[in-house]
Amino acid sequence: MSRKKVFICFDYDHDRNYRYLLKALAENSGSDIEFEDLTPEEIQSDDVGRIKAALRRRIRETTHTLVVVGKHANSYHPKRDEIGARNWQWWEIEKSAEENGRKFIGVKIESSNSTPEPLLNKGATWARTFKVESILKAINDS
Repeated sequence: MSRKKVFICFDYDHDRNYRYLLKALAENSGSDIEFEDLTPEEIQSDDVGRIKAALRRRIRETTHTLVVVGKHANSYHPKRDEIGARNWQWWEIEKSAEENGRKFIGVKIESSNSTPEPLLNKGATWARTFKVESILKAINDS
């Protein structure tokens, strides 16, 4: 089975530590994880156009988008009008959905966190908890 190419969609300001955990799992040669993390490293720019271009480039290279749903996944970003979506996560989900054949994986940091609206009705495979086994199962089942 070929490795899945995954874009990790997360709230950089609040949930980046969860992304770093997933990145470490993907890079661990002893891990059973079956994906390649194609999420860009921190984008050193405040320019919305440059950020969008970097994110689009990476999203196009992937087969799956893993959405990390934290407490702030539905919060309004101060630059939402420029972004064209409620926040960066919403924009990334919308752009991922535009790519043909894109599959979604969702994982909530806490079960009470609300699912971002753009992820609804996307047929996402859900990890039931933010635990390695649950996330691996969701990735491998998608």
